[in-house]
Amino acid sequence: MKNNSLLRASVAVFAVFALLAFTKPAPVKFKVDTKASTLAWTGKKVTGQHTGNVPLTAGELTVEGKQIKQGTFEIDLSSLTVTDLKDEGSNAKLVGHLKNEDFFNVAKYPKATFEISSITPKAGDEYLVKGKLTIKGITNDIEFPATIKNDGKKLTATAKIVVDRTKYDIRYGSSSFFDNLGNKAISNEFELDLNLVAAAQAGV
Repeated sequence: MKNNSLLRASVAVFAVFALLAFTKPAPVKFKVDTKASTLAWTGKKVTGQHTGNVPLTAGELTVEGKQIKQGTFEIDLSSLTVTDLKDEGSNAKLVGHLKNEDFFNVAKYPKATFEISSITPKAGDEYLVKGKLTIKGITNDIEFPATIKNDGKKLTATAKIVVDRTKYDIRYGSSSFFDNLGNKAISNEFELDLNLVAAAQAGV
């Protein structure tokens, strides 16, 4: 009798684990639509600000149910643009300066990357995203709020990300490192406005 009770208990435990295994949602890969996604930047200085775009060239997320478990993204700094300067000469001059050694040094570091460490639900479609951002070969932890929606086939996300450029050895025009800059001082922080679109991959 005792052996029968132990057997029934074992079967019950096995059934519970089997049920959990079958009800756990299978991971789904979402590929970033790099043409539909945008990443706009804003850099501020004492006398005003500049704006532009920098393209996402690759990205993939792993989703279980509605929860994002992993995500990696590649950003093409060598293709950054300026949108606020309409004069071609002034525009080209600023683009060239942003690409040289004073800023992103794209000849040596053409790509930046971001890897998701965790995503914590807040309320509704609001989440706190934490991850590792790598620029110029330097990696730092960052976090930011994001609005994420996922209907199972399409995932969209919007976020405003604030980055301290000096943590990536971009010190040009920073009053934290140079004195007497006056109205030539540039803010240590720049902003990234993300609009992300990703699609579920069939058969993955």
